[in-house]
Amino acid sequence: MPRPAGNTRLKAARLAAGFRSQQALAEALGVGVRQVRRWESDNPPWPHPDQAQALARELGQDLESLGFTPPHSTQPDRGRRTVLAATAAAVGLAAVPTQAVALQPATVAGDFASVTRSHRRLYWSVAPATLHPAALAHATLGCALLSETAGQTRRTVAEALAETYLLAGRIEFFDMREPDRAGQTLLRALQSAGEADAPLLGAAILAHTAFIPAWDGRRDDAVERMVAARTYARRGPASAELLAWLDAVEAECETRCGNTRTALHLIGHAEDTLAEGSEHKSPEWLDWFSPVRLAAFKGNTQLKAGHLPQARATLLGVLDALDPSEEKQTTVVLGDLAAVEAAAGRLDEACAYALRALDQLERTWYAMGMDRVREVRRTLAPHQQERCVRELDDRLYAWSTTVSALSR
Repeated sequence: MPRPAGNTRLKAARLAAGFRSQQALAEALGVGVRQVRRWESDNPPWPHPDQAQALARELGQDLESLGFTPPHSTQPDRGRRTVLAATAAAVGLAAVPTQAVALQPATVAGDFASVTRSHRRLYWSVAPATLHPAALAHATLGCALLSETAGQTRRTVAEALAETYLLAGRIEFFDMREPDRAGQTLLRALQSAGEADAPLLGAAILAHTAFIPAWDGRRDDAVERMVAARTYARRGPASAELLAWLDAVEAECETRCGNTRTALHLIGHAEDTLAEGSEHKSPEWLDWFSPVRLAAFKGNTQLKAGHLPQARATLLGVLDALDPSEEKQTTVVLGDLAAVEAAAGRLDEACAYALRALDQLERTWYAMGMDRVREVRRTLAPHQQERCVRELDDRLYAWSTTVSALSR
């Protein structure tokens, strides 16, 4: 018999909030660890009012969203359906009805998952402002279907829902630059992955949450989330590509926190992992990573470490190897090449790469790419009277570029 999963929503919220163990959460709440263990069981008791307030404060969700069923409820699944209604309300869409509903046929899982796969492919070409509301609307449908499905059909829907929330969270963080909103969306993704018992998808979601503190320089928080991500990956089986990507994410976090030596070591380990390979197939949803993407991580870290010749060689190799469809990544690489040349004092070359990045951004917007260009321009401040820098400013602050950036 399979082992009961327990209150996966509370477990996911605990991990997302940075509490790696039940003991850590118990200490934060001022309760015994046995109490937390009961709350994470299959039938968690409703907390006392002071404990309920502390739970909501520490984990950022109401009790029903954390998997608790209100006392005296006559509907055994009311807690789950209330969670779905709360999720729909949080994204500003129609609430999920809480009355009893008939079960959907098994084919609904495949139909729902097929739209999720289509959204995954559309991410690389459709404007974020267009795709994001579509993904959220699809997530709302998934929430409704969870209350209308059971067994393997429900698990399939939950896994596709987790991927949909992951996509929405990626857009919010990488394309819209809204880290707080992304954190809440990724928490819903993690909870859905828990419903599906999909540990590899859970590992990917947790690794994405590590980006959020890393961008603020909070290394300890980022490391804790990466430990959790690697723990989930061990429950796999994980492919070489997924394990290498986890190294790359941690390397990015270390680079953001100024630890480039550690980051380069992690990237070297990722390269070895890819070279060694694995008998396990890479997940279909892991379409944001490849050996070329790993090289892009490496080039950025070499840049931040001050290894300019190596960074230039690595990034030029990436630029040559990128598929023409990888337009978003192209803007990032061009921005990094501009930064390399700026650091080397080659102003004309730096501005030329920055202008190429802006050309690409006009075709496919990517907030991370624009961030790279702006970072380069800040480093060029001592040279702002130079002709090439003025030409860059004319383009950077053209009506179309400025309005486009402010409207996204």
